[in-house]
Amino acid sequence: MTLPDHAHDQAAARRGLSRNFLIILCLAVIAAIAGALLFTQHQAHVLGTLLWLPLLACPLMHFFMHGRHRGGGHHHG
Repeated sequence: MTLPDHAHDQAAARRGLSRNFLIILCLAVIAAIAGALLFTQHQAHVLGTLLWLPLLACPLMHFFMHGRHRGGGHHHG
């Protein structure tokens, strides 16, 4: 591979990264607009659901925080 080929590959990689960034940015903007519209149209449902989030967080925290324990209480020094 010669030096100009390498420079061409880098330019193509930069175009690919910028294209991926634009796609992700567009999807994020669409998701934000959809979220805002859903919140304004269904505010009572969303706020009612928020009350249950702490209760739902308990089993998730228990699962992820205690998931690394191995075996029946054997501690290795």
